[in-house]
Amino acid sequence: MITRSIVVLLACMNLAVGLWWWVHQAPVETPPPSLETGVGGLVLLGEAELPAAPDAADLASVPLPMPERPACMSLGPFGTPAELRAAMNALTPLAARIQYREVPATEVRGYRVFLPAAASREEALAAARQLAARGVRDYYVVTAGDQENTVSLGLFNELANAEKRREEITAQGFNPRLEPRTEQATQWWIDLVSEPGLDWSAALGQPRGVESRVADCD
Repeated sequence: MITRSIVVLLACMNLAVGLWWWVHQAPVETPPPSLETGVGGLVLLGEAELPAAPDAADLASVPLPMPERPACMSLGPFGTPAELRAAMNALTPLAARIQYREVPATEVRGYRVFLPAAASREEALAAARQLAARGVRDYYVVTAGDQENTVSLGLFNELANAEKRREEITAQGFNPRLEPRTEQATQWWIDLVSEPGLDWSAALGQPRGVESRVADCD
């Protein structure tokens, strides 16, 4: 009897729970009041998308307005891409228009002192023996190439040292020659338009070997 009563009680409780879920309705969310025209909604600071700040490099690359009386010049030469890049970065904020160009060039890589080519190898060797007899050292008889049968008396980085060597050999009764040693290289020049009186040298940190030339503004 007690067991039957418990079963009936549980059945009634399940029926009551099911009836409650059937008649229950979820609460309706009330929308926020509408805002007046022209009034923005509230946005949390963490949800807002802030505009990106301009990069310093972007600001530096913005050219200046074209001056009424532009000054046009070419600066160079710059011997390496690194030198060119540093100069472009320093001058771009100061210029209304700027560009660079690459040009072939011949660079001096030192100096050579030598006796001119003899008519034969025997004559070149005879000249070398005369040098040795007079106490001259550090010479070399060239036996092949463009300088065949010349007697090399030294290669020098500085012109003053090459001139000193030539004078020493001349004092021994010979007629040595002095020539620069050159090779093909690449140089870069910067063409720019700016306000008159631009102190480009100060902007580049007083560079050595860089000059300014007046250029056409076309």
